[in-house]
This record gives sequence, C-alpha cells and structure tokens, in this order.
Amino acid sequence: MFAKARLDALSDGIFAVAMTLLILDVRLPDDFHPHDGGELLRGVAALWPKFLPYVLGFGVLGLRWLSNIEIRSHAEYLSREYVNWWLLYLLLITCVPLTTIVVGRFAHLAPAIWLYAGLILLIATVALRLVFITPHLEPGEYLRRRQMSAILLIISALLAIAVSFVDPNLALWAFMLNFAGPLIRRWSPRPAASN
Repeated sequence: MFAKARLDALSDGIFAVAMTLLILDVRLPDDFHPHDGGELLRGVAALWPKFLPYVLGFGVLGLRWLSNIEIRSHAEYLSREYVNWWLLYLLLITCVPLTTIVVGRFAHLAPAIWLYAGLILLIATVALRLVFITPHLEPGEYLRRRQMSAILLIISALLAIAVSFVDPNLALWAFMLNFAGPLIRRWSPRPAASN
C-alpha cells in the first residue's frame, strides 16, 4: 500500500514542471535583432503559431490537474494497481511538453497533430481508467465533471486527428472543445436534490 498524500505531492510537482516546460519553445530566435519597436512587435506577433499550442497544452494540463484534485476518495493508502496506473498517467503528462513543441513547430503536418492528439487521447483514457479504480470514491457532481472532462478530451483528440486529414492547420482548434466543459455544465440539467 502507498500513501495517497505522497502520490498527490508527486503529481502536483510533475504537473507544475510539465506546465512550465511548455513555454520554453515559445521564444524569439537567437539571431533576431530588431532595429525598432515595430520590428520587435512583429517578431513577437510571429510567435503565435507556437503560442497557440502552448495555450492549448497549458489549458489541457490545467484542466487535467483540476480534475485530479476534484476526485474525492476516503482512501489514505492506494493499491499497487492504482499506483501503477497513476505513474503511467504521470509519464504521459511529462510527454506533453515534447508533443507541444513538435506541434508548435510542425502543426501544418498531420503526423504532428497525430502525435499530440494521440498522447492527449491516451491521457484521457488512462484518466477514465483511474476514475474506475479509485478506492473509496465519493459519488457526486465532481465525479460527473471529471468523467465529462475526460470524455471531452477524447472527443476533441479524435476530432483533431480527423480534421488533420483534411487541413492540419485547423486541427488544433478541435481542442477548444475542452474549454466548453464549464459552459456545458452550466446548461445541463441538474439532478434533483432528494429530501
């Protein structure tokens, strides 16, 4: 058995580092030497193709982290099976910066989209598996949100892959679906409270 608090601490650290590493590829070229403010602004504006994957990656990781901290379990200790799945999940999380760099540089090529979306698909699938094996899980609205978040991630990854066959430049926009989760929750009917 493994202490849940230790796994939570490791998880927080890995998410923090992965989210920070995302920004490292969004930088001006070393040989860029602007002669005036206008040229600097144009150089910074030219970074948007790398900035979009950064924002998407940060958003996806942020939403995954929020989903993780919402899970409420009465368990203080976790089984080897759960820990193994969690470590696989964290391994996948650490790969997000690499795939974000690839898609930031080569978003016009479908294989870059497949790599990024495939990783996101794996992360969401493992996240759903973790929900099903979490010991002493408290039922509630937060659990439904976690499941819906993972399902939206799966749908957006599959949509990105499908769109990449038609126009890789538009494929990343499929991940904007993940930011619709709060809106969907706001408009979805609430279960009636029992007296």
